[in-house]
Amino acid sequence: MPPRILAQPKSFPMRFRFRCGGPRFHRRAIDRHDILVVSTQAGPSIPRLANQQNSRLHRICSITCRSGRTERRIVRDREIVLLRSPGLRYPRAMKLSQSIRFCTSADGTRIAVASCGNGPVILRAAHWLSHVDYDLESPVWRPWLQALSVRNRFVRYDPRGCGLSDRHVADLSVEAWHADMEAVAASIEEPRFVLLGLSQGGALAITYALRHPERVSHLVLLNAYAQGRRIRARTEAELLEAETLVNFVRIGWGRDNPAFCRFFTNLFIPDGTPEQHRWWGDLERTTASAEVAAELLSQMQGIDVSDLAGKLRLPTLIAHCRGDMRVPFDEGCRLAAAIPGARFVPLESKNHVLLPEEPAWAVFHAELAAFLGQDRRVLPRALREAGLTPAESALLDLVAEGLDNRAIAERLGKSVKTVRNQLSVIFSKLGVHSRSQAIVIALSGREAG
Repeated sequence: MPPRILAQPKSFPMRFRFRCGGPRFHRRAIDRHDILVVSTQAGPSIPRLANQQNSRLHRICSITCRSGRTERRIVRDREIVLLRSPGLRYPRAMKLSQSIRFCTSADGTRIAVASCGNGPVILRAAHWLSHVDYDLESPVWRPWLQALSVRNRFVRYDPRGCGLSDRHVADLSVEAWHADMEAVAASIEEPRFVLLGLSQGGALAITYALRHPERVSHLVLLNAYAQGRRIRARTEAELLEAETLVNFVRIGWGRDNPAFCRFFTNLFIPDGTPEQHRWWGDLERTTASAEVAAELLSQMQGIDVSDLAGKLRLPTLIAHCRGDMRVPFDEGCRLAAAIPGARFVPLESKNHVLLPEEPAWAVFHAELAAFLGQDRRVLPRALREAGLTPAESALLDLVAEGLDNRAIAERLGKSVKTVRNQLSVIFSKLGVHSRSQAIVIALSGREAG
């Protein structure tokens, strides 16, 4: 089928020619630092994109540009990402930038800290997998950065041994992680901030909030737990399972064997797209070595803050996915019961890390906005400048609710083809090229206030 250009400035200096079997294009004066997205029914092979001006025939799923280097990625929508001219500008909706700095922990370990957005600070406690530089291009974490930085300054950091923080450190203990968080929090000039704990980051957040109640205004825990897997084991089989997982990480971490990759990926994002699954496998190789990943997991399995949770006295929001395969739903219930006055929100999802394509994403972010008093409806700049018609705005709201094209067609009494065509127009106006990016923009309008 002929290509559908999703984002093409009027002055784009490129001519396209297509023939059966794949796109053929000629290009001139194309800078390698910008991109243009074109959707097509290209074949499955991914040849290297030549850097010369004259391109030959290519059968491509996608090509992305990072730091001046040409990289290749496959996406489920079979999109082609082509380089575009240097004089053209990205749509505002596509912009996301961050600043990275470093602080020093008590033992001299260098910790990488990243922040994006402006406003009240949300500090995310460290968790197992983290790479603050890689997150920007991640189909899993980039939507989180976009959503949480709409009206806030979202601060996160890489734990020791991971990402841009010092990789070669002797002490990977939980106490060292606490010291790292103390150093990061001390570098934040604002007197108070919202503390966000995901997974094992919840235990770090609980401990810090108890030690420094004057710094934490709100506590938010998502798919978190008070006791690590080894501590909460009640039988020999459960204890063996915890130890086996550590050994499995030690021997299978970052390997190209698809069996290992599927195992780890399905623990965190079983309902993710193929692109998200591929990225998660890449994250393993990028973030930390197998030995560091295994040692950190072993340390996290020994966490126990169950006695500390009951001593907290601050506004607390706890959300947990019912089908979470990484941390049982009951662990979230126990935390909510232990922390006085905590609000508990069950989420209908199997994912340990929420994804923007699922309804639970909208539920969580709506609850978070209400909890922080940021739930007044104000259209962000991307939506205001897109010029959507009332009908297009209504369709975008249904997309944000997690409905697929068929469900939207049934709701609006339209054909699936009509819905698909209208979504193409909406994506073009917003300057996005995927459903998840459109959802992030739509939800940012609900959260802004």
